[in-house]
Amino acid sequence: MSNHQRLEGGMRWLIVGRLEAGQSQVQICRNFNLTPSVVCKLWKQFQDTGSIERKPGEGCPKATMAKEDHYLSIIASRNRDAATSQLSRDLYAATGTRVSTVTVSKRLHETG
Repeated sequence: MSNHQRLEGGMRWLIVGRLEAGQSQVQICRNFNLTPSVVCKLWKQFQDTGSIERKPGEGCPKATMAKEDHYLSIIASRNRDAATSQLSRDLYAATGTRVSTVTVSKRLHETG
């Protein structure tokens, strides 16, 4: 199992329901193969806010903006043989935005 566990909405409500019914967090962790911190954070969030929804904006912000993604797709289509390191340098020369080759590759896959 990965280090990061993400629960779907139905599973979140099922866990909260069991906690409200009196089942222990340890039992729930064993039943659903979860780490204790996942169940504890979910329960704390439910008690504090009454909600189990993920907060908007969680996660890392994008390294590039939409216009930079668009420019990246243009230079990639013009030079299909260019390596991601070259595309990264071209983007920096044109916009002043430094991005890793991993980010370049990810943005090109997102834009299709």
